[in-house]
Amino acid sequence: MRTPSSTTSTKADGFRRFEVITGVGRRRRWSDEDKARIVAESLDPATTASAVARRYGLHASQLFTWRQQLQRSAATAALGEQAFVPVLMAEDGPAQAEPGGRIEIALGPAVVRVGADVDAAALRRVLEAVRGLA
Repeated sequence: MRTPSSTTSTKADGFRRFEVITGVGRRRRWSDEDKARIVAESLDPATTASAVARRYGLHASQLFTWRQQLQRSAATAALGEQAFVPVLMAEDGPAQAEPGGRIEIALGPAVVRVGADVDAAALRRVLEAVRGLA
């Protein structure tokens, strides 16, 4: 059995400090227009992204996340506009083949180049992966 002991240290006599937070926390809501304006400012070659982030009270990683989100939305919009590609039909005559039989498929900012001997299943997987990144 333990016997109670008394101490004379100041630690036992001290008090604990509590901080009470009232109101809304630090989280802010930025409109899409504000985000676009801040991202555009951060892309200016005369300044750095870190300086822009500090100016607006942001963490630099938040600014880089906004950049990625705007790039993805721009790529998605570009893909939506290019859903249909015009096809030009050749007149009756021999088909002109590219040397090496290469095909280029442009999906927004990504361009996929394949040869004539490409496996259709592999090409389908690549195109699905490229669409998933956009």
